[in-house]
Amino acid sequence: MLEGRRRRRAEAGEDARNRPGLARLLTAVRELDDDLRDGLTGRGPAQAARRLRRLLGADTVLLADLAGPVAVAGPHPEEPEPDTLLAQAYEHGSPVHRPPWSAVPLLVAGELTGGLLVRGGSEPEVTAAAAQVARSLDHAALRRARERIAQAELRTLRAQISPHFLHNALAVIGARIRTDPDRARALLSDFADYLRYSFSPQGDYATVAEELQAIQTYLELQRARFDDRMELTVRMAPEILPVAIPFLVIQPIVENAVRHGLEPKPGPGSIQVSGFGEGPLCVIEVEDDGVGMTPEFAQAVLAGERPADRGHPLGERRRVGLANVDQRLRTVYGPEYGLVIETAPGSGTKVVIRVPRFRRGVVAH
Repeated sequence: MLEGRRRRRAEAGEDARNRPGLARLLTAVRELDDDLRDGLTGRGPAQAARRLRRLLGADTVLLADLAGPVAVAGPHPEEPEPDTLLAQAYEHGSPVHRPPWSAVPLLVAGELTGGLLVRGGSEPEVTAAAAQVARSLDHAALRRARERIAQAELRTLRAQISPHFLHNALAVIGARIRTDPDRARALLSDFADYLRYSFSPQGDYATVAEELQAIQTYLELQRARFDDRMELTVRMAPEILPVAIPFLVIQPIVENAVRHGLEPKPGPGSIQVSGFGEGPLCVIEVEDDGVGMTPEFAQAVLAGERPADRGHPLGERRRVGLANVDQRLRTVYGPEYGLVIETAPGSGTKVVIRVPRFRRGVVAH
């Protein structure tokens, strides 16, 4: 009996080795996702068709969108039957097999997007391949939607750059033109650098070093406004300076610390900006010793709600960009990578960002 079980297992293993298509398809998921990163456009579909032809051991693999073929690997089908099969697959929304041809519609989020036409290869493997192509196209559509959302949120954040700060910065510079012209010139240069960075046409990402430079410029302008009563501490571990992060992520947090932590506090105040590596993560913390707020208020702010006056002396004014930043981080990295706020009334506020040091597609230009 034992010998019989061993023989059956050996036969099953041999059968699996002789049918590598489905197993190899499972290992090709990442490659197909990369090939179809831009959907059924560009050069990716041609690479996907060649990859599928190898995986299926097929004579011909053709990928099509609703306008017609976009990529062919192998001899191009000349006879009309393959086109007829593809039209039938589109019409019925299900695979059509007529050896040696198989035609399978590509459905993305329930919508017909195109089709996969294969000469050769077993029917189950062709159907499985089409399902994987549809999943890759779905992932591509989701990525593009997330990118559009992130870009829209960045435009919104730029539009929210505080007129309150711009007015105060210009007032401070104007007040020093006669009393301290050298300082006024330096502050005006800082102000120009701040605006240039905040409205620069660069991509969606910047390095921590670039964000840090913009923050230091911003804080110098605020120090002048506070008559140097604001103490600043910036500590960044060198290993995280080249890490790419979403553009304008740290500055809105620093602005909240100044405007809503220190402004309502009598006397001097301090802000600490620190960054360090934590295994595969980049951690950035912005901490102030200002008036603080209740945890419930902080939660409402991150949820994008309009919290009532209770819990913070400035009520609804404490809304500059935090929900926007939190949402952009979650869009880029996933739901586990939003902001964390540690705070209590009268005890200051610490905002913590934790993001992966490396993430595919997150590159500073």
